Amino acid sequence: MAKKSLPKPTEAELAILQVLWENGPSSVRFIHEQLSQEKEVGYTTTLKIMQIMAEKGLLQRNTDQRTHIYYPALEKEDTQKQLIHDFVASAFKGSAMQLVMQALGNHKASDKELQEIKALIEKMEKKDH
Repeated sequence: MAKKSLPKPTEAELAILQVLWENGPSSVRFIHEQLSQEKEVGYTTTLKIMQIMAEKGLLQRNTDQRTHIYYPALEKEDTQKQLIHDFVASAFKGSAMQLVMQALGNHKASDKELQEIKALIEKMEKKDH
């Protein structure tokens, strides 16, 4: 059976998901206030995007109280994995190595990041043997 593709969030939807992942279930007002710290966005725009996200299956909402509380339908890691998978497939023809080489070539990795990358490679090599 083929793995069902998760709904792909837009840039605006991803910003809302980031707020929820960082802060937990929240009201539209709270999310709007958080987003407004980065750039000006209308409350009704935030509300409409969140309603669309609920329809797409990206968000769920608790309507038990007057103030609806929204929470992500998907875990952060699952969403990131799907986005990376889609990105590698489309931009790098499925080559994770090309993605890593491009990322390391365009970004100065810290010593800590390099150590974490080495540890991940070692872990993956052990898993394959």
